[in-house]
Amino acid sequence: METVKLTYDLIFELLVREKSREELQKLDLGFFNDLVSYISEKRKAADSTATDTFSLEEKERASRQLQNISRMLTELYERREKKVINMALIRSRTGADIIDTTPLLSEEKMLFDALVAQLDYYRNNILYRVLNAQPAMFEEKNADAPQKGQEDKETKLIRFMHSVPKFVGRELEVYGPFSEEDVASLPVEIAKILIEKGRAEEIS
Repeated sequence: METVKLTYDLIFELLVREKSREELQKLDLGFFNDLVSYISEKRKAADSTATDTFSLEEKERASRQLQNISRMLTELYERREKKVINMALIRSRTGADIIDTTPLLSEEKMLFDALVAQLDYYRNNILYRVLNAQPAMFEEKNADAPQKGQEDKETKLIRFMHSVPKFVGRELEVYGPFSEEDVASLPVEIAKILIEKGRAEEIS
């Protein structure tokens, strides 16, 4: 999409288009940065110390537009957010690159990658473990807890083939983010998931 100067009418048009179409709509790559500049200008106009009638009218108009812009942008964001979540669900469920991620803004791509990583992690550690007659990862700890603790200490050295955003382990420990070609020693269970998903490879 070509760079277009943001206007009140354009924001309205973008919202209408996002509402009327099922797929995520393409926006200018600098959309959020452009919004920051646009809203800053509107706030300056609304906060100006106007004196004459014409300036007062402009100030009131800018103030009303700011309120409407806030509502429109919130709805626009939430509609796109819902589409990004659905895209992440499809990617995680199918495990295939059938989702077109080109309409994602860079900020939305970070959200998409984080969601896919989390969905993959829990799908592997709940559904797939149960299907393979293995206890789900959230089972209450019992007499075999020391054994599990020992397993958690085992690590595997891997090299990342794709960037992976920050994610949370089953004990709420935080890992990442990792960039392509990064090398890390991670718990065996997590390393296996990353390898199976083609995100990383084991280093012998």
